[in-house]
Amino acid sequence: MPVTRLHRSTAQAALVALLSGCFLITCIDVVAHDIPNDVTVQAFLKPEGDKLELLVRVPLRACRDIDFPTRGPGYIDLARADASIRDAATLWVSDNIELYEEGIRLQQARVAAARVSLESERSFESYEQAREHVTGPRLPDNTELYWTQGLLDVLFEYSIHSENSRFSIRPSLSRLGIRVVTVVRFIRPGGSVRAFEFEGDPGLVTLDPRWHQAALRFVRAGFYHILDGTDHLLFLFCLVIPFRRFRSLIKVVTAFTLAHSITLIASAYNFGPDVLWFPPLIETLIAVSIVYMALENIVGGNVQRRWMIALGFGLVHGFGFSFALRQNLQFAGSHLLTTLLSFNVGVEIGQLLVIALLVPILELLFRFVVAERVGTIILSALVGHTGWHWMLERWGRLKQFGWPAFTASQIASTMRWLIVILIFAAALWLASLLRRRAALTHKDDDAIRENAGRTCDEATLDNDCLDSAKASAE
Repeated sequence: MPVTRLHRSTAQAALVALLSGCFLITCIDVVAHDIPNDVTVQAFLKPEGDKLELLVRVPLRACRDIDFPTRGPGYIDLARADASIRDAATLWVSDNIELYEEGIRLQQARVAAARVSLESERSFESYEQAREHVTGPRLPDNTELYWTQGLLDVLFEYSIHSENSRFSIRPSLSRLGIRVVTVVRFIRPGGSVRAFEFEGDPGLVTLDPRWHQAALRFVRAGFYHILDGTDHLLFLFCLVIPFRRFRSLIKVVTAFTLAHSITLIASAYNFGPDVLWFPPLIETLIAVSIVYMALENIVGGNVQRRWMIALGFGLVHGFGFSFALRQNLQFAGSHLLTTLLSFNVGVEIGQLLVIALLVPILELLFRFVVAERVGTIILSALVGHTGWHWMLERWGRLKQFGWPAFTASQIASTMRWLIVILIFAAALWLASLLRRRAALTHKDDDAIRENAGRTCDEATLDNDCLDSAKASAE
């Protein structure tokens, strides 16, 4: 009898565990499918007359907590779904999109039309087709469609003062899914289209920015990019370790700035190589630049010629900056050159801030903590170790592309870049020679003036006396 009870208790415990497991698996499955992983939102924005039209397409599975009426095995009952569709359009779309006219937020949108579409429907390839689809006949009531397989298409209308106003949008649609990509196409009054694509919540996006709005945005983008770019910061750190005064850094920082400005602007105007292996190559070369600078600090290179190293590697880092800038150029409007210069200004502000912090910290470190030579070796070795691992990792990715097959146009483009680099380097070398000669001439004049002061009376130390002293010196 006890054995029977034991078996019965064991069976009950196993049944409870099985049911609990099934319940947990069901809950996990529900939670996992509650929030979609990838959601793409398509939108058209067109001002016309005294109204602004916003056409939006959202996957219906992203509109959660909406009680869609169903029929049969779970199909949407389209005959009774109008109220639920409009609720979803308001709750999940218009409540999360803010539109501004000349900086003033527009009033709540009016839902002009809303409908459910099949996932295979392709009308959102253009504004005209999308509007015709949304305002046209809806799906038949007997369409067999689960709510997780449909699309929500909505036409919103806003009252505006003028179609020629400056408009901005703040889409806060990240709650639609784990990763939300929003594609917005703004149709200007003249008919031209400006496209935007961003992930998550990008903040306030000016659809047709003035030059100062674009400049401010890109100064901020450049500043944060240099602070977020660990590899650029480590290169900059190795670059300034041997220097103790800001004055001695001017030539080095200037060379680095001029070099990366050239490749940054050239890449933005599509003068750089447009091949898949090029970004991994640049990332690998950036890691090489860190390793090289660290080794030069360890062996004790000639810091007087460091500006030449900064010049060469600055060209490489400029391409690295351009990769980060490329995604943001969509926010430049018609001010491409202004935004490029502004981004560069932001990068320089970030660099100067980093240098302004590094130089005094290194000075204190080498004065009170460790000897300068030992500290330079230790710090450079740590940075070089990190750069070495990056170099190997990035080289592994680069090798996956194999050896590129250069075409005649690519070879010609490479030769043009080499010529530009040589001309640029020669110009800097000539400027350095002229600067050095001017410094020596100035030094000689000071010496002649000092000697003339010994032979001429202070009151008569004029040009005639100086000319006589120069003639005697010659």
